Order: sequence, then structure tokens, then C-alpha cells
Amino acid sequence: MEKQHAIDALAALAHETRLDIFRLLVRAGCDGMPAGAIAEALGVPAATLSFHLKELKIARVIACRREGRSLIYAPSFDAMQELVGFLSANCCQGVRAAETGRTRKRARG
Repeated sequence: MEKQHAIDALAALAHETRLDIFRLLVRAGCDGMPAGAIAEALGVPAATLSFHLKELKIARVIACRREGRSLIYAPSFDAMQELVGFLSANCCQGVRAAETGRTRKRARG
């Protein structure tokens, strides 16, 4: 993942409503949800929801598909795995996170 893509994804998710939308879609899974159901579940007006969905799509953390007359939104699990991988790359200088905690405790003790 390129740094700019990571920045875009993090910026999109750094808004309360967009984070709520993303978390709701994660719970819905790969099947996703229609925009109307998202609006109803979160109590967000349609125009506001449309703006936030657009921002999440631009950042590529959600995807949209058409089913009949409905637009179905779903999380992009691949993009989120890439983001987590990007954030944790070179973490702990090659030391497993569990070992890092133990090392710190020993150093203090």
C-alpha cells in the first residue's frame, strides 16, 4: 500500500459518522447493506449519508454495487487488511509484540 492511500483511508475513517458507517458495514459483512438501511440504522439523513458514503468510496475502504434499483455498500476487507499491514510493517523491529511487552517489564523490574 502506498503511503497516500493509507493517509486517505485513515482520514476517511477519522470522522465519527464515517466510522459508524464503516463499523455497521463490517457487521453486515460481504453482503453489505442498501443505503436506505444504513441511513435508518444510523439515523443519518439521506443527503448526509450520500456525502459520507462518497468519501469512504473515494478512500477505497468501502465498495458499492447495484442490485436492481438499490445501491449496496460493503466494506473492502482487502483494503483494510492492506491498511493494517501498512501500519504494522516494521513493527517492533522484528520482535513479536508479546515479546516487546515482556522485555519492557524486565527492563523496569
